[in-house]
Amino acid sequence: MSTGEGLTSALDAVADHAAPTHRFLRYGWFAAALAAYGGSARTLTVAREGVPVLALPIVPKGPGFLGIRTIPGCYWPFRSFPVAADADAAAFELLLDKLGHEAAALRIGPVYDGDPALEGLRAAAEAKGWVALDRFVAESFLLDMTTLRAEGTWPRNSTLRKNRFHEKHLAEHGELDWSFVSGDDWNADAFDALAAIERKSWIASRTDGSDAKFTDDGHGGFWRAAAADPVIARMMWAALLRIDGEPAAFSFDMNAGTLKYAIANSYDPRVAKHSPGKLLYYRNLARALDDGMATVDWGAGDSGYKRTIGAEAGPMIRDWLFVRPGVSGVIARLLRGWWRRSGNKPA
Repeated sequence: MSTGEGLTSALDAVADHAAPTHRFLRYGWFAAALAAYGGSARTLTVAREGVPVLALPIVPKGPGFLGIRTIPGCYWPFRSFPVAADADAAAFELLLDKLGHEAAALRIGPVYDGDPALEGLRAAAEAKGWVALDRFVAESFLLDMTTLRAEGTWPRNSTLRKNRFHEKHLAEHGELDWSFVSGDDWNADAFDALAAIERKSWIASRTDGSDAKFTDDGHGGFWRAAAADPVIARMMWAALLRIDGEPAAFSFDMNAGTLKYAIANSYDPRVAKHSPGKLLYYRNLARALDDGMATVDWGAGDSGYKRTIGAEAGPMIRDWLFVRPGVSGVIARLLRGWWRRSGNKPA
């Protein structure tokens, strides 16, 4: 067990042996969060026979006297930390022992039910007398592309006919250019194209723009910094539509093994009636199938169009607070109801 100032290379060593769906949780991921959102991190590492199996980066959260720590990172697709596939219960218990000397509580989330880091912490908390508080955030949605295609139900012929109709009329606005961005393709021009679409979209006209993924006043700094890690850059994936050379629509994902995390999509409202986002994403999913991907994790929110595409309810997403035993734990038990009420209400 070790504790280091800042981030450590152990993050990459653990992430390389994590579940494929979690291998983006690397040094570069957390470094990008610190660069974009601020904070000074410490990293708790648990090793077995000299090989790291857990690496937990932490930053202060809230007033200092509360002693709360959280995990730096991005909320998309979730916020967690890397866990080697062979990490055992003893490793998590050792992690909590060390964490108890560093903090009164750890916040982890939003994170999916079944997340390896979450489930390891829950079991260790029960064994060590820590209090685990959870609050509901959202329901996720999953699209099992391979099963639906094998059943001959995706995409439906009626959907393909509608797509051809919309594409024909979309082409009346100019020459259509469909492309994909990943790996070495991530450069300033690529990010600028995505940001340009967001600045034209509803997110700019109906909100303060702070939730935009690629603009300077949104989360653009995070994604540009994350792409500096070539492993993460290869996972970052965008489908992009240009009309007469002008960016018109994009879909942005993280490809993790055979799972695609759908993180953001946007389009120019000038051509909205021709469904450019839908056309782009069906092309994107067809490419994903050709590349051997099986499932799309749509995350939370706006279940209507996701169910229309064929997605079904997946794991719940929650926000967790793990509080060490003692006075802090007693107070946490008293506040359990308040913490749960502070979350969202399940549909």
